[in-house]
Amino acid sequence: MNWFSNSKKSDPVSDEVLLKRYLQTDDLKLLAELFQGHASMVYYVCNRYLQDSELSKDAVMQIFEELIVKVKKQEIRQFGKWLYVLSRNYCLMQLRSGKKMQYVPFEDFVEFPLNLHQDDHEVKEKKLTALERCLEKLPARQKESVSLFFLKEKCYKEIVDFTGYSLNDIKSYIQNGKRNLKICMDKNREE
Repeated sequence: MNWFSNSKKSDPVSDEVLLKRYLQTDDLKLLAELFQGHASMVYYVCNRYLQDSELSKDAVMQIFEELIVKVKKQEIRQFGKWLYVLSRNYCLMQLRSGKKMQYVPFEDFVEFPLNLHQDDHEVKEKKLTALERCLEKLPARQKESVSLFFLKEKCYKEIVDFTGYSLNDIKSYIQNGKRNLKICMDKNREE
């Protein structure tokens, strides 16, 4: 879902109505419509704290996922103000935890020396071949997610849009795929 296209200006009265209807029906389309009116504000809050547009876009998606649960647990009088605080707190937690959804270069799976000689070129080729074989051994969803994230340098949101997997699934596939690649590469070094 593109939160920033057709972004409408929020209206406190319609916000209240949409929130009430969502709480009664659990219809995610209503919550998405409610969130749509505030998505730009959420993005700008995230961008102010995280200072990275791609991380901020991913954060917007994650904040929406948190809404699904959190709006049911609290009494919300003014949705816009409440969402602003939720967004700010989310970003502060990301910064405090040091997670900040860091990008890990694909080269981190394979160590290459700075000065490549002809012999080193052969070693590099062997490592790349081993990496390709290890990538092929990954389960399909891990392989797809890892390839999109590291090779095609797509952000979480783009991968969600492209694959249709949930954000949590994407994160899991990337994390598990990365771990499995490392295990496979370590095994190849020992052989």
